[in-house]
This record gives sequence, structure tokens and C-alpha cells, in this order.
Amino acid sequence: MYISAKEMRLLSNAFSLMAEGLSSADIRERVGYCLMDLLQADFFASFVWMESEERFSEGISINMDHSNLSSYESYYQYHDPITFELQKCRVPTLVTQIMPQRELMQTEFFNDFLARDGLYWGVNVYSYSGGRNIGDLRIWRRHGKTNFDQHTLNLLSLIEPAFTKALDRSTSSQFLLHGDARPDGELSQRERVVAGLVSLGLTDKEIARQLMIELSTVRTYLKRIFVKLGVSRRSGIAAALTKSH
Repeated sequence: MYISAKEMRLLSNAFSLMAEGLSSADIRERVGYCLMDLLQADFFASFVWMESEERFSEGISINMDHSNLSSYESYYQYHDPITFELQKCRVPTLVTQIMPQRELMQTEFFNDFLARDGLYWGVNVYSYSGGRNIGDLRIWRRHGKTNFDQHTLNLLSLIEPAFTKALDRSTSSQFLLHGDARPDGELSQRERVVAGLVSLGLTDKEIARQLMIELSTVRTYLKRIFVKLGVSRRSGIAAALTKSH
């Protein structure tokens, strides 16, 4: 998987902010802004599934009319032909993998909700913890742009585990904000990505798998990170990243 320098920088920013111990709403919104840049998207929304009420709530959005978002919560989510199917996938999925674009354009959901703000091409990600949907990422492009592609899905697959861990941590209020780390050097973009994944609890093997690099390479990065951040334990990385952000 090729990742450009710009994409690496934006991924680094996303991993760094997800290590800060933010609230669920702040995590979802700030990751949304990162994804808008990373995926060259135009619109973003995020909700939390309320199991007891069987509905999506706590909506946030970027570049969408707030009244339109309210109409989703009150009406259109109950007349939504794609979201529940996307939610079942549990992996980053293009809307067109669920329903052909021409078919979607014939629905009330598209014409009276999506098109109102100009949403056309979509890709969604849903985070699960213990079988419970704790938050999602809904990214859209306007008409006139190209659809999202496999590279989009690869990037979102890289972000999803860290995003889920950050949401899970915010829900349980167990933030990694301890330690006495004092950064004494600048991390490279790749080192910051690795540090972000470590601070979110991923193992060396999980990081190697997510970044598609050798396990020995991950450990080499970790040695450099420990030296640059002035820490001796993995638990000190999150605190150091927070203070340097």
C-alpha cells in the first residue's frame, strides 16, 4: 500500500489527536476534518447508534446544514436504504458496494436528504466494541467528482482500529493522560504514526499488519521514538504526544 507524504502527515495528525483523550463527539469531529483532507471529501457526518432506542443520535456534521442533519435524526434515518446495510459490513465500505448509484438516485432518501446538501458519492465506517456500535464515519463527495476507491478503503482500514480504540476509551473514560514524558526531539511522520498506534494500545504485530511493514521495522521505530520522546515505557508515549501536540 503506497502512502504519499501528504497522506502520511494527515494520518499522523489523526493518530495524534486520537491519543489525546477527547470526548466521543470531539474525536469524531476532529477525525472528520482530517478525513476531509485525506480523502479529498466535501461532506462529513457521524452518529452513535442508540441500541435501546434503535436509532442514530448525537449527530455531528461538516459542510452540512444543521436542519438537514436534524431531519435525518427525526425522519430520514427511518427511510434510509443504505446505512443499515453499510453498518452490517463492519469494514469500510463504499455506498455503491451496497446500492448502485442510479438506484440510490431514485430514492426519497437521496433526493430529499442527500441531494439537499449536495452529497453524491459516499463511504462509511462503523466502529464496534463488544458487539456494540459506538460511532461511525460517513464521508461524502459532491457530484462532479469521482467515486471513492480501493485506496480510500485501505486508508480507512488503517484508521478504523485506532478510531475504535479512541472511542472505546472515551466511552469508558479511561484516557491515557498519565506519565512524565518530555519530548526532546521531533518525530518523523512515520514515527508519529507508529507512536499514535502504540498510544492507542495496538501491539507491535498489529502495527506491523496495519502499516504493512516488518515487525523488526516497527521495533526499530519504537527505539527511536523512546529516545526522541524521552520515555522508557509504551505508556509514556500518549502523554508525550499530547504535550507536544
